[in-house]
Amino acid sequence: MAKGFEMKGPAYDTVARTLHWLTVLLVSMQFVIGWTMPDIHKDTQPVNLIAWHLGVGATLVAVMAIRVIWRLTHWPAPDELPPLLSVVSRITHVLLYAALVLVPLLGWINASSRGWTVRLLGVVPFPALSEQGSAFGHEMGDVHGILAWVLFALIGLHVVAALFHRFVLKDHVLQRMLPHARPARNQVRDR
Repeated sequence: MAKGFEMKGPAYDTVARTLHWLTVLLVSMQFVIGWTMPDIHKDTQPVNLIAWHLGVGATLVAVMAIRVIWRLTHWPAPDELPPLLSVVSRITHVLLYAALVLVPLLGWINASSRGWTVRLLGVVPFPALSEQGSAFGHEMGDVHGILAWVLFALIGLHVVAALFHRFVLKDHVLQRMLPHARPARNQVRDR
């Protein structure tokens, strides 16, 4: 743990912190790849940056599936927040999780409609989620792009909230998710 950070409550468990920071890495990669890859047209082939975008997206789908399951079965100790901040925090987290699941799923649907195979780690093929040439699948590509911007805004809000906790409220919320935080024993409550 960094000097000057006093942990007043238990940290998230190691699995939750690992999944969080892996998600940060994958989403950061997706935004960089998405901004630098060429525009996708009718005859575009899934090569180079587009292939990377599909592969990282498939990894994000897998990580988010594990993350959602972990979160539903391992609840962290609650933060001691005022009621309004607690409600805002819960809503923001639900929206973040929803966007982190929907954005890659919609990209997968769009890839399927283009006849592209989405592969986990470039090896394990995912099943098609729409028929090749599907108008619905093509439309989901547009929704994918719009929701990616919504996700970007939610991430920005999440980062600002973490910094607000650290520097304004001066509480322990940010420190609980830092990579070197030490989880307390028996802190997880089963649902």
